[in-house]
Amino acid sequence: MPFRRIKLDKIDRKILRDLQADGRITNVELAKNSGISAPPCLRRVRALEESGFIKSYHARLEPAALGYGITVFAHVKLVSQAEADLKKFEDQCKKWDLVRECHMLSGEVDYLLRIVAKDWESYQNFLTSDLTSAPNVMSVKTMPLVRSAKEEPGVPVDVD
Repeated sequence: MPFRRIKLDKIDRKILRDLQADGRITNVELAKNSGISAPPCLRRVRALEESGFIKSYHARLEPAALGYGITVFAHVKLVSQAEADLKKFEDQCKKWDLVRECHMLSGEVDYLLRIVAKDWESYQNFLTSDLTSAPNVMSVKTMPLVRSAKEEPGVPVDVD
C-alpha cells in the first residue's frame, strides 16, 4: 500500500512509537501517553493506517515455543536477473512457509532469505528438495543463526 505524504507532528510520532512497541496498547493508554483525549487519538490512528504509515498489527511469536529450533539465513544467487525471473522467484518464496523473509539485494547475491525449521533434518530437506532445486537458482550459501543479540521490529521513531 503506498503511503500518502502527510506531515507527522510530535503526537503522531508518539502514537507510532507506542504502537510499534506494543500493538495491544489500548486507545485510552495511547491517548494518555500522547497527551490527547481518546476520540482524537483514535482518529489519528485511523488516519495513520489509511495513509500507510501503519502496515499491520501482529503478535511476535516465540519460534522455539512452537517447535522451530533452527533459523538460517541464506544468500541466493539466480541464473537470470530478468524482472520476470525475479518475480517468479519472489512468488515461489511466498509459497514456502519456512521462508519467513525474502529480501532482494544489490551486489554479489540476489536475495537474502530468513528460513525457520523445526530441526536440521527438516531444514536440509527444504534446502535440497525445494530451495536449491527451484528454477533459476544458481547457488545458495547458508549461515545458521547461533544467537540473536538484538531483535527490534520496525524503525526508530524520533518524538522530539
